[in-house]
Amino acid sequence: MPGATTHQPGAAPDGRAAQIRAGLSDSLGVGLGIFPLGIALGVLVIQAGLPWWLAPALSIGIFAGSVELLLVTMLSAAMPLVTIAVTVLAVNFRHVFYPLSFPLGRVTPGLPRAYSVYAMIDEAYATYVLMPPERLSSARIVTMQLASQAYWVGGGLVGVVFAQLLPHPIEGFEFALCALFIVMSLDAARSKRELPSILLAGVAVAAALLAFPSQPLLPALVLYAMLLTLRFLWSRRRDRDTGTGAEPGPEAAA
Repeated sequence: MPGATTHQPGAAPDGRAAQIRAGLSDSLGVGLGIFPLGIALGVLVIQAGLPWWLAPALSIGIFAGSVELLLVTMLSAAMPLVTIAVTVLAVNFRHVFYPLSFPLGRVTPGLPRAYSVYAMIDEAYATYVLMPPERLSSARIVTMQLASQAYWVGGGLVGVVFAQLLPHPIEGFEFALCALFIVMSLDAARSKRELPSILLAGVAVAAALLAFPSQPLLPALVLYAMLLTLRFLWSRRRDRDTGTGAEPGPEAAA
């Protein structure tokens, strides 16, 4: 009918309520993975002998997934603050680059955008980075991120209750974090191109254990970062010398 508003296919849902429902729908698949990890965090906090409130405190104050699990291990081991800070920076440094392609421009400036930056976890980035901008709205993005954090906080509280009801601690549960990073490392090293990075990691850890047997984590991270930087510079120079990846010149085009 003339004058009627036609909703374009692929556009953002009409109305704030519809946008909030879309954000909640986007969060459901993410929640299936986040909620069990939150439970693991809560159980790990109790089994590490730390106060129960640390689980929701980490989930609200940090909200960084694997870093929270790592922090529980480091806090229970009473590691130095400098080691904790450098480790968290190394694990979460990738988040510095997320805003370059995340659709922050669709989020309302002010508090909503500040929260969206804070809650830009891997799952939120993967959900929205490839979605057409016209389908996104501030309410949809922020709702998805709020729901994701709620799954994490709720899972942590469930894990705390579950751990306190157990008659005995689960032996070996603290290895869950190590297993998580092993799986992530194996997934990243499926290509033969990345095997040198694995070998460099082994060299860094071995050298740190020999030189600093009591506190090897921080030296290993620093040495590994230096080795990766040298590998990058060497690879770039090799590619430039061999012409790998260079644009074909006029002669090649002819």
